[in-house]
Amino acid sequence: MSLQKQVMDKMKEAMKAKDTVALQALRAVKSAFLLAKTETGVQAELTEEQELKIIQKQVKQRKDSAAIFVKQGRQDLADPELAEIAVLEQFLPEALSEEKIEEVVTATISKIGASGMKDMGKVMGMVSKELSGQADGKTISTLVKKHLM
Repeated sequence: MSLQKQVMDKMKEAMKAKDTVALQALRAVKSAFLLAKTETGVQAELTEEQELKIIQKQVKQRKDSAAIFVKQGRQDLADPELAEIAVLEQFLPEALSEEKIEEVVTATISKIGASGMKDMGKVMGMVSKELSGQADGKTISTLVKKHLM
């Protein structure tokens, strides 16, 4: 079942349960799916990879917002963002541990023979593609920098 279908099913459940937080998060994802479909140069249906990227982007936006709200001492605004993150993360694959990500990073570095920071782009591209949906770019970037320095 596609992620779009799963989101729609969860949206119906949230409507019936009158879960406004979940409903708001799911409507935002549905809107992002529709926007992606209407972009020029995109085929009629989104691939699963594109759907995952959209949901990851939504989660990242909410994490960034929550971090800003907490930093400003506005926990009342951060709590709904954190609740929406929990709703959206159920559509993402299980996140890998930092050790597993580090294994992939070191394997990729040795595979392409990366020797310094000049090869960071190549390594980041390959690792990001391999771990799509299972690790965030910030963690990958930190580990790649650590191993290339």
